Amino acid sequence: MPHFTIEYSANLDARVEMAEIVELVRKSAVETGIFPLGGIRVRAVKCAHYAIADGNPQHGFLAMVLRLGEGRDLAARKKAGEHIFRALSDHLDPVFTESKFALSFDMQINDRETSWKRNNIHDALKVETVSG
Repeated sequence: MPHFTIEYSANLDARVEMAEIVELVRKSAVETGIFPLGGIRVRAVKCAHYAIADGNPQHGFLAMVLRLGEGRDLAARKKAGEHIFRALSDHLDPVFTESKFALSFDMQINDRETSWKRNNIHDALKVETVSG
C-alpha cells in the first residue's frame, strides 16, 4: 500500500487528461518519501452516472481516497497528504476557473489484522536496482 482510487464525473474527460492525473498522483506519492515504491497504485474510475448539488450536468467532481497501511504517524500522513493534494489541486486550477467543480481527498488506514496482500513487485524492484 498505498492505493489511490480516483472517482470522477464523466464530464471531466473533456477538461483534463486522466492519464496525466494518475501519473501526477503517482509521482507526488513517490516524492513524499514515506511510501514503498512497489506498493503505490493509482487507479481512476469514471462515473458515467452522477448527480451533483442542484443537478446541473455541467458540475463536476474528482474524489480521491487513499487506502494506507498502518505504521505512519499523523504528522507524516498529513505532510504527505498536503503535498499530494496541493499538486493535484494546482493541476486542476483550470477546471476550477472554467467550471463548477468539487475536489476531495481522504486517507483511510487499513487495519493490518484484516488486510491481506500478495505482491512480488517489491522484490523485482530490488533486483532491478542491484542489477542496474
